[in-house]
Amino acid sequence: MSYSGYRSLLVRVENRIAWVTLDNPPVNTLDAVLAGDLRAFADEVASDDGVAVIVLQSANPEFFSAHADFEWSFDPSTLMALADPDADPALNPLQQLNERLRTLPQVTIAKLRGYARAGGVELAMAADMRFAAADRTWLAQPESLMGIFPGGGGTQYLNRLVGRARALEIVLGAELFDAFLAERYGWINRAIPDEHLDAFVDALARRIAGLPEGVAAAAKEALDAAEASGPVPDLTEEAAAHAKVYPSPDDIVHRLRVLMDHGGQTREGELRLERLLESIPWSHRS
Repeated sequence: MSYSGYRSLLVRVENRIAWVTLDNPPVNTLDAVLAGDLRAFADEVASDDGVAVIVLQSANPEFFSAHADFEWSFDPSTLMALADPDADPALNPLQQLNERLRTLPQVTIAKLRGYARAGGVELAMAADMRFAAADRTWLAQPESLMGIFPGGGGTQYLNRLVGRARALEIVLGAELFDAFLAERYGWINRAIPDEHLDAFVDALARRIAGLPEGVAAAAKEALDAAEASGPVPDLTEEAAAHAKVYPSPDDIVHRLRVLMDHGGQTREGELRLERLLESIPWSHRS
């Protein structure tokens, strides 16, 4: 496999491990380019018996992935244009993408540094495991401050990881979680000192890649079957609920345009996104 020609990904395969680096300046927004590259990579790697482990990481130490592209709120047809004709038509394109990644036969690991919000943290949750740099990683699902809720798989993935009560806190509270609290809640596997994160993930990936062929895939299959709530996950319910709030009404779209005018999807704005969102008044509909 060549794993070349991507515009927003750098892929290196070594010792049965694919190191997939998100590189979509300025803040690794999950936009049409990055989503398209991730889908193309998933399609290619799914049949590659020479890859046993996939590590997702970022070229930007400040942002793993800021969030999904705000432009999709201004023109929802641009999101729907990314629909996968071979995926479940009941799911939206981000759900389709994350499920494509979640169900890969390889073991997937998200190595987190910087901010991972909304669609960016949903991407991380689609991985089998998440490890984060302590004191340098922050997670959030701030979609409620945008008039929606996590709709790229987030509600289903969160519920499995942290439980319903904590998932509601994350989704409706819309606050930033540092790596230590995210670890305590079960949102990530471990918060690891930044200087040790690379070596830890490298060693884990190498151990898994060195297992006898088929062991890791069989373990994933068995653990998924152990989920007590039936199908894993029930994305059709999330999709139906999300359709009640997206596409967004005009006042919500206007609010996001104000956000963009004040620094949305720029480095400076994204470093304080929650506070920036809270500074824009809601226009409540009667």
